[in-house]
Amino acid sequence: MITGGAGFIGSHVVRLFVNKYPDYNIINLDKLTYAGNLANLRDIENCPNYKFVRADICDFDEMLRIMRQHHIDGIIHLAAESHVDRSILDPFTFARTNVMGTLSLLQAAKIAWEESPEGFEGKLFYHISTDEVYGALELTHPEGTDSPFTTTASSAHHHYAFGTEFFLETTKYNPHSPYSASKAASDHFVRAYHDTYGMPTLITNCSNNYGPYQFPEKLIPLFINNIRQRKPLPVYGKGENVRDWLFVEDHARAIDLIFHKGKPAQTYNIGGFNEWKNIDLIKVIIKTVDRLLGNPEGYSDELITYVTDRKGHDMRYAIDSRKLQSELGWEPSLQFEEGIEKTVRWYLDNQDWVDNITNGDYQAYYENMYKNR
Repeated sequence: MITGGAGFIGSHVVRLFVNKYPDYNIINLDKLTYAGNLANLRDIENCPNYKFVRADICDFDEMLRIMRQHHIDGIIHLAAESHVDRSILDPFTFARTNVMGTLSLLQAAKIAWEESPEGFEGKLFYHISTDEVYGALELTHPEGTDSPFTTTASSAHHHYAFGTEFFLETTKYNPHSPYSASKAASDHFVRAYHDTYGMPTLITNCSNNYGPYQFPEKLIPLFINNIRQRKPLPVYGKGENVRDWLFVEDHARAIDLIFHKGKPAQTYNIGGFNEWKNIDLIKVIIKTVDRLLGNPEGYSDELITYVTDRKGHDMRYAIDSRKLQSELGWEPSLQFEEGIEKTVRWYLDNQDWVDNITNGDYQAYYENMYKNR
C-alpha cells in the first residue's frame, strides 16, 4: 500500500512500482485533498495490479479494515500535509494528518500484522519524511570550504556547497515550522513502534523535490506558471535561502531501492548534492522558460518581486546521503540543468493539467498570502 499515491512524489512511486513489479498488487490510498490528483496516474489506472482506494489515514477503523481486506504486507507512507506556508496558517491540520494519521496507520499495521500467521516476518512500514526535521544549517561563504561535496562552480551555475555542515542520519532533530514539527513527531512514532513492538520500520529524510506533477503552490511549478502568465514571481526576503534539490524520479528510485534493500530500524538521508540559493534557482527557471517560450533573454526578469520573508524561514538545508550511496549504491541520475529543462518542458507541454489544478480558490490563496508585498 502506498499512501498519498495521488500526490506529487507518491504518484511517481506508484507508477514505478506498478510498472516494475507486475506481480505486486499495489493499493494507492489517498484522501484526495487539494494536492491529490488522479490525473497524475492516468497512464496506469487500468493496470491489473493497481487499485485506488479513497480513504483518510486518520480513520483508524478504515485503515485496519483495508489492511485486513487486502492482506497488506508493505506500506510506503507518503500521505502528508507538506506546504510550510499552509502549516503556518493552519497548524492543526498538519498535526492531525501528519502525526495522528501516521499513528493511526502504524497501529492498524501492528494489529493486522500481529494477527497474520507469520507476524512481522516479511513486513515493512516505510515512512517518508523530510530534511526539515533537522532544522537549519549555517550559511557560510563557499570559497575555501573543505566540504567533500564542493565542486568547481562553472561560470554560469553554482554547484558548490554553501557550508561545511550537512544533515546526517544522526543529526539532532530541531524543527522550526509547524510542518517540520509535525513530521518530526511522526518520525518519533515510527521509531517508537519499532523499539516498543518490534515492528519492522524504515525512515527516509529527503531534500526538496522537483519535477512533473508537482502541485503549483511549490516554488518551481508556481514560477514556471507565473512566467507563462506574466504574473509576479514572489521571492521571500532577499532570495538567499539555500535548498538542496532532487529530481522526483531519482527520489522514487531511491524509495524503491530502500524498500527492497534497506535495513529495518535504519534511517537513510536522500539528497541531490545540489544546493542552490533561491534567487539563483529562480534566474535559471526564468532563463529556461523564456528560452522555451521564445522570449528574448532577460524578458521575465522584471517579474521578480521581493516579499516579506516567511516566519521562521530556515536559511539552509543540505543533505549528506553518502550512507545511501555506500550501503545501497544509489546516486542521482540527472544533472540539475537536465532536470530543470525536463521539468519546464513538462509544465509547458501540460498546460491543461496546470490550468485544471489552479482554480480561483487557489489563486485567491496566493493573492491573500502576498498582499503585503
